[in-house]
Amino acid sequence: MNNLDIEYTQDIRDRVNTAIDNIDSELRNMSIDIHENPETSMKEYFAHDLLTEYLEKKGFQVTRHAYGIETAFLAEYSNGEGRRVGVCSEYDALPGLGQGCGHNLIAISGVATAIAIKEVLESNKASGKVVLFGTPGEEISIGKISLIRKRAFQDNVDVCLMLHPTAFDHQYAVFIAVHDVRVEFFGKASHASASPWEGINALDAMVQVWNGMSYMRQELLPTDRVHGIVTNGGQAPNVIPEYTSAFIFVRTARAYQIEPLMKKLENIFEAAALATGCKVKYTWREGDVTKDVVQNEVMACTYADEMRRYGIQFSDRSEQEKTGGGSTDMGNVSYEMPVIHPAFGIHTTAANHTVEFTKAAKTIAAHKNTLVASKCLAMTGVRVLLDEEYYNRVQRNFDGSQMLTSK
Repeated sequence: MNNLDIEYTQDIRDRVNTAIDNIDSELRNMSIDIHENPETSMKEYFAHDLLTEYLEKKGFQVTRHAYGIETAFLAEYSNGEGRRVGVCSEYDALPGLGQGCGHNLIAISGVATAIAIKEVLESNKASGKVVLFGTPGEEISIGKISLIRKRAFQDNVDVCLMLHPTAFDHQYAVFIAVHDVRVEFFGKASHASASPWEGINALDAMVQVWNGMSYMRQELLPTDRVHGIVTNGGQAPNVIPEYTSAFIFVRTARAYQIEPLMKKLENIFEAAALATGCKVKYTWREGDVTKDVVQNEVMACTYADEMRRYGIQFSDRSEQEKTGGGSTDMGNVSYEMPVIHPAFGIHTTAANHTVEFTKAAKTIAAHKNTLVASKCLAMTGVRVLLDEEYYNRVQRNFDGSQMLTSK
């Protein structure tokens, strides 16, 4: 079916909607199973097996443990030559919170979208390929970055689509760049009362780091963020701490802005060590910076137009871009190819990464919202398959957006 010239019709929309409606209860059961069995990043064995078994039954060619990553997978379906549409599922949970970011919903949204696109391909209304990427470890920014290094996205698809549940509907959802560092200070233990002068206080060094970060914030852009936790503050109050450690994140609006902020933080580490007499070691996360998401305007508009059919309204782009501040490794995919990563509301006012959002991600209202958004995402992917000029506009927008990702 080369040189397709098929209208973007209600018939195709009906096929997409019916394909998802027909698996409503199956998707709901998988969502609840993943929600009730939370697994932290890179340990999502239950979710991996649940999703891959289901997709195989639905006629996809499934690759388990894809690219040497134990809980990653690919599920592919193709019908002739044509463009290739990628979709992402996530399924890792947060320590102590469970599905506080709604990845159970992201998991089934990817499945629903891929199955709907597959239906259009199977019906010979379009030719090409759909690939569902099972991407583990998003909460620690490992999965997609590892897959990019292995060219999983670049060699298999032309565009990539994904949804994210939040408290609001934004087709231009803002996700910023992030990198993380683990810092350690090494001092000398001594009795904190009898002979404190014989010790070298590693906790003093860590306190200076926290003070330094606070002072630094007045020199940062309003969109920059620095935050972290002390992971070891000493062992006993009557012992001068000889070892302390912390885990710190730095975030900027664009990936190219993050290196100067990293250097500022390193200077704070070195200054704290010098001032206290401690030795310092800091280790940035191995691999690439987690980059900001560059939303493809053409596909974002299509998604929003589809959502409006369901009565979903969107604020102006400028208003949408005033909110946000989270980060995702989907940003790194968006530097490689055209991507959209819209946010869809799940009838909650709770922020992500809260107990309240964990509860909201399990509700029937959230499930219904996920199916609506998945139908609209699928229609966006189908448009890429059907319309060559549309895809060319998508690609031109991606090419033009590259100036935003560099100085």
